[in-house]
Amino acid sequence: MEFLLSFLPIVIYFLLIIILIIGIIFGLKAIKTMDKVDKIVDNVNEKMESLDSMFNIIDFITEKLSTISDKVVDFISSWVSKLWFQRSKKNIKEEEIEDYE
Repeated sequence: MEFLLSFLPIVIYFLLIIILIIGIIFGLKAIKTMDKVDKIVDNVNEKMESLDSMFNIIDFITEKLSTISDKVVDFISSWVSKLWFQRSKKNIKEEEIEDYE
């Protein structure tokens, strides 16, 4: 019994030291992995920032094209509306003239 009381704490301490060493190794590997992931994220950030200017240019061009197309559509619709209104006005005048005759 005395043998177990003296031997068991030595075994437990030995196992705790092994677990501590394994934890330190895993911690160091996790730190190295996080550094690699951080480098990858920084690289992706740099690439996205370089593409950001291109997307801003595309957005600017798209807005200008949309404005131009809106103006063209407004012009054409107002022109068609004026033609239609003039024709209907002309038809009304012709009807009034026919009514008077």
